[in-house]
Amino acid sequence: MKATFMYGAGDVRVETIPDPRLIEPTDAVIRTVRSCVCGSDLHPYHSKEASEQGSPMGHEVMGVVEEVGAAVTSLRPGDLVISSFTYQDNTCEFCREGFHVSCLHGGFFGGQGIGLQAEFVRVPLADGTLVAVRAADGSAVDETGNGSEDLLASLLSLSDVYLTGYHAATMGQVGPGQTVTVIGDGAVGLSAVLASRQLGADRIILMGRHASRTDLGREFGATDVVAERGDEGIALVRDLTGGHGSHVVLEAVGHHPAYEQAVGVVRAGGTISRVGVPQYREAPIGGSLFVNNITLTGGTAPVRRYLESATAQVVAGEINPGRVFDVAMPLTQAPAAYAAMDAREALKVMLVP
Repeated sequence: MKATFMYGAGDVRVETIPDPRLIEPTDAVIRTVRSCVCGSDLHPYHSKEASEQGSPMGHEVMGVVEEVGAAVTSLRPGDLVISSFTYQDNTCEFCREGFHVSCLHGGFFGGQGIGLQAEFVRVPLADGTLVAVRAADGSAVDETGNGSEDLLASLLSLSDVYLTGYHAATMGQVGPGQTVTVIGDGAVGLSAVLASRQLGADRIILMGRHASRTDLGREFGATDVVAERGDEGIALVRDLTGGHGSHVVLEAVGHHPAYEQAVGVVRAGGTISRVGVPQYREAPIGGSLFVNNITLTGGTAPVRRYLESATAQVVAGEINPGRVFDVAMPLTQAPAAYAAMDAREALKVMLVP
C-alpha cells in the first residue's frame, strides 16, 4: 500500500509498504476513504531533524472496515467509520470521565508505527476508537457519503479539526450572552467559531488576517474580524468590547505571541481555552491572570468524547464543518499537500487514496 512518511523538515515522501494486518483481537483494519493534512503536521515539517528512518504521518481518517479481530463486537466489515486521532478503549477511568486522550491503554496516531495518511490502517482498540456512520433511521451511510462529497468532508473533520475547535469552546464554557474571541484563522480556529455559534455565543470576534479564511469565519458565525496582531490587535478587541475584553478567548495557534494576545484580550473573570499545540515551553500565568481571576484551560481534544453526537449532527445536516477543506489531492501528492498548506495556498488539504 501507499503511505506517507516524513524524513526531516520539508522532506515528505509517499512510499510503498506492506499492507497492515490484525495483530491483537481488538484490532480492525480499515480501507481509507479520506484522510488529510493537519496544521499540527506543519510543526515537524518546519523543525524535524533529518533521519534515515521516516516517521509515519497522519492522524485523521475515515474509512471502510475491511477486517475485525475476534474480540471486536461493535463493527462489521463494510461499515463506514470515523476514527478519532487517538486510539482508546473507551472503558478505562479516564475515558469514562471524558478524557480519552489520557486512556490508560491508548495512544496517538501519527506515531508508534501507525500513520493515517495511508491506503489502509490497522486500528488498535477498534471498539473504543471507531464510530460507524449511520443515518437517523439506523441505516448505513456508504463510502460515497450516500453521494455527497460535502458529507464526507464534514465527517472527516470530526476526526480532529472540528472537534478540537468544539473542545476549545466546551472547555471555555461558551454559552449565551457571551463575547468570544477566537485567535487564529486556521481550520481549528474556524471550527472554534462554528462551535461557539452552536453553543450560543452572542458575539464572536475572529482574530485573523487572511481574508479568504476570515470570510468563511463570518459564514460560520463570526460577528467581527480583527486582522491586526500584537498590541494593536489587543487594543482593537478591547475597543470592540467597551474596554472590558472577552468573556472567553479560544487560542487555536499554539505560538507564544498568540498566547500573549489571549492574555491581552480576556476580561476580568474570563477564561482562556487553548487548543493550539504549544510550541513554547514557558508562558506567564501570574500577574494579570491571577489578579483578574482568569481561568486557563483547554488541552488536547478528547475527540472520542464528542464523536457520536457530532456525527449525528453532521448526518442530519445541522452543521457543515467540512467547509474548512478547500483543496483535495491524491494521496500520492501528499508532499505537495504539505507544501501548499505551509505556503498558505490551502487552508486544509483532503487526501484521496
